[in-house]
Amino acid sequence: MSTSLSDKQIQHLYWRTGFGISSSELKSVRKFSKKQMIDRLFLESLEETPLSLDFGALLKNPRDLSREERKELRQVRNKKMLELNVLWIKQLAETKQTLREKMTLFFHDHFAVRLKTPRASLHLNNVIRKHALGDFRDMLMEVSKSPAMLSFLNNRQNRKNSPNENFAREVMELFTLGRDNGYTEKDIKEAARAFTGWNFNKNGSFVFRKNHHDFDSKTVLGKTGNLTGEDVIKILLEQKQTAKYISEKIYKYFVNEKINPEHIEELTDTFYNADYNLEILMRKILMSTWFYEFQNIGVKIKSPIELIVGLSKPFQVVYKDPKVLLYLQRKLNQTLFLPPNVAGWPGGRSWIDNSTLMLRLKLASVTLNSGVIEQYDDTDDQTTMMNKQKFYKKMKTQIEKRVKATPNWENFLTSLEQKDKKELIDFIIQPTLSNSASTMIAKIDPINTKSFIIELMSLPEYQLC
Repeated sequence: MSTSLSDKQIQHLYWRTGFGISSSELKSVRKFSKKQMIDRLFLESLEETPLSLDFGALLKNPRDLSREERKELRQVRNKKMLELNVLWIKQLAETKQTLREKMTLFFHDHFAVRLKTPRASLHLNNVIRKHALGDFRDMLMEVSKSPAMLSFLNNRQNRKNSPNENFAREVMELFTLGRDNGYTEKDIKEAARAFTGWNFNKNGSFVFRKNHHDFDSKTVLGKTGNLTGEDVIKILLEQKQTAKYISEKIYKYFVNEKINPEHIEELTDTFYNADYNLEILMRKILMSTWFYEFQNIGVKIKSPIELIVGLSKPFQVVYKDPKVLLYLQRKLNQTLFLPPNVAGWPGGRSWIDNSTLMLRLKLASVTLNSGVIEQYDDTDDQTTMMNKQKFYKKMKTQIEKRVKATPNWENFLTSLEQKDKKELIDFIIQPTLSNSASTMIAKIDPINTKSFIIELMSLPEYQLC
């Protein structure tokens, strides 16, 4: 097993466990062995920094308000959702706890909840962050009892005389076993009965309402008894398929969408035998030799959040209007706290389409060079490609919307270890350049380092990490 990593492998490690690495940090960690580097990542993420917002204005009971006051309350709620979104983006870009935040981002997608209630959304986010490098058992139990999950999957309406199967179905299909993996419709119905009575009070604390619970015998995955919701979650975790499903999802996110069955079997055994300890699983991945192999480097399409934060972080970008961040997320099809559905974002190639590709390729110049951006709302699913092309052409003749961003170029350029063309390419781009990209880059004068970097970040290859 190799004890040292090449620059490219170090960058790979830092992109997958965070949002890239600065030139100065790369220089400082070169002296470390692979294990020392990984130990450092975990040490920096040992503590957690919960997100915090003042929700005082939202504590009023809507029933006590007039129609106009309720309207104002909704406006405040929407404003708080924007603040929450920007707050997390800021933390992703500035934190030293990068591995914990990257794991939080992963599980934000795994436990996908779409609510416009900022208090519940923030609470769930902090629950995930707390357990992101700890015990998946504890995370699953606490997430399942959170106001966000209980509301989103209708478990507040799950009562003994009229069971609601939404949560029971998704906890098996999406959160533990995976779709069609060892459970039946009967198991879902029985599990739903076990989760009856799970609710929360006005303060957001979990409560078990005995009057709503079905105390009769139930059978879930072959286990029979007066099962509670806690019992069902324990039964699901007893299935090795749960360890396999989580290991596969983490592998696809952190390693490669094309899974290697041998690696998955190895990770499944590790995760299951470690009683679902996420730190042990992640250390197993990051300490492996195959994580750093050529076929796993520069093959992942950056998610919109990875792209935005990956640009903002090294340049310490300040946005004059924080709404720009929300605008960019919407246009790139990944808005934090608002996944498309309970299955989360599809990811992978779905990040790239005709409308997002143009913005992705322009994002560097827009953010780092006072660039401009065409504003286009694709609300008509039937819009033809021809109409889109006409729109883009028309927009080029009009005053385009400016994204007012201020990057710290002086700090970035000062920290660069090398300004040689080849060195800059190796530092900025993870995959090997295509022939066409190499030809284009060869024609650019590297003397203007700033322009050269923006050109590199405008290449299709920069979309990969």
